Amino acid sequence: MKKEIHPKYYPEAKVVCACGNTFTVGSTVERLDVELCSACHPFYTGKQKIVDTARRVEKFQERAAKKDTGKLAAKKAKVAERKTAKAKK
Repeated sequence: MKKEIHPKYYPEAKVVCACGNTFTVGSTVERLDVELCSACHPFYTGKQKIVDTARRVEKFQERAAKKDTGKLAAKKAKVAERKTAKAKK
């Protein structure tokens, strides 16, 4: 290994999150400032924050619900037609 080409390693580097959570890790940087951590990220906390000013999410959910019910009715109609066709044979 060549000498003096590797960065200094800090085994007790401090990580500070925007939410105020702090913890230590090993890193080549002495202090890390992050915006999200496992204490505040929606994936880990289970709290999903959706900012919806134009009702886009609600509109999408309404459209998806309409499509699902339409497909289900069409599928039931096809199954009924097949059963009647088999009964006639």
